[in-house]
Amino acid sequence: MRCPFCTYTESKVVDSRPSEDALSIRRRRECLECAQRFTTYERLESTPLIVVKADGSSEAYDRDKLFRGILIACAKRPITSDQIRLLIDDIEADLRNNMKNAIKSNNLGDMVLERLRSLDDVAYVRFASVYKDFQNLEEFSNALENPSFHG
Repeated sequence: MRCPFCTYTESKVVDSRPSEDALSIRRRRECLECAQRFTTYERLESTPLIVVKADGSSEAYDRDKLFRGILIACAKRPITSDQIRLLIDDIEADLRNNMKNAIKSNNLGDMVLERLRSLDDVAYVRFASVYKDFQNLEEFSNALENPSFHG
């Protein structure tokens, strides 16, 4: 880290603590050349997630949009907002752990279906009916009977 006083590139950390927002680390440093102290902040680098849609276009991942879609599927079901947030947290953790910065919308939908299936069957069917874009009762029925549909 370059000293802001003398521009020397070597310093030592004399104190570290989480910042108030807990999203970064505040470090007090001391320059090894001029002995001046200064503060730096270290933050996790995050790359934006891109969702590639079926038509090939892409858009920035929107957690709120995913939350709203799942919330609609969970309407009048015994599922809390916190459970939905945890479901989305789990999906995002999977994406980060796999170091993916782009995901196809159908893969994202499959990840939601996989988690909704174990949470609530009705919410699962509701989400699937919109996500799979069923056009008639026969498509809906066939999808439910097909074991590969379930995840």
